[in-house]
Amino acid sequence: MMNTVKEMRIETERLLIKPYEKGDLDECFKLMQDKELFRYLNMDVMSLEEYKELFRWLIDCYEVSFDKDFKYSFNITLKESGAHIGWCGIGGAEFNHNQKEIFYLIGKDYWRKGYAKEASEALLDYGFNVMGLKEITALCKPDNIASKKVLENIGLKFRYTMKGLPEEFDFYNGEFFYSLTKEEYLQNKL
Repeated sequence: MMNTVKEMRIETERLLIKPYEKGDLDECFKLMQDKELFRYLNMDVMSLEEYKELFRWLIDCYEVSFDKDFKYSFNITLKESGAHIGWCGIGGAEFNHNQKEIFYLIGKDYWRKGYAKEASEALLDYGFNVMGLKEITALCKPDNIASKKVLENIGLKFRYTMKGLPEEFDFYNGEFFYSLTKEEYLQNKL
């Protein structure tokens, strides 16, 4: 069994989820120029040079094995057209690398079509059944109704509201913390 995601390829009914390749840079950069997409994220629109650096880092992360401190981000494309519609990922939370969180972003043109739910369900399955994670977490801002709905629809449970994080992680204070254990995941599958 592989212990990195370099060869990972997840196919859902409508989506293909796989590691970034160098040729994906331009299409991914274009999506990341929409400021509205960052409304609930701790990042902003980047210059091409900044994005190239981030993109290189994302690809380099695929070398890190599951038993290390990993953070993986994957390209989401539509199977039918090959269009890049967003990204999803799983890895150590910024404020606590021991907690493995799931995250996603879907381009505005593709909102309200169930793609975030479809990609996240597939990633949950991958995290529990391939990576062997015992628990997967997620965060969302209280007013991010769409994301809250996705997390609840894929089975994550609201646990508490984040508070008391140090100043460097203040962005996350006030966010809703969700999680799902592997046992709960398996129960939901019955």
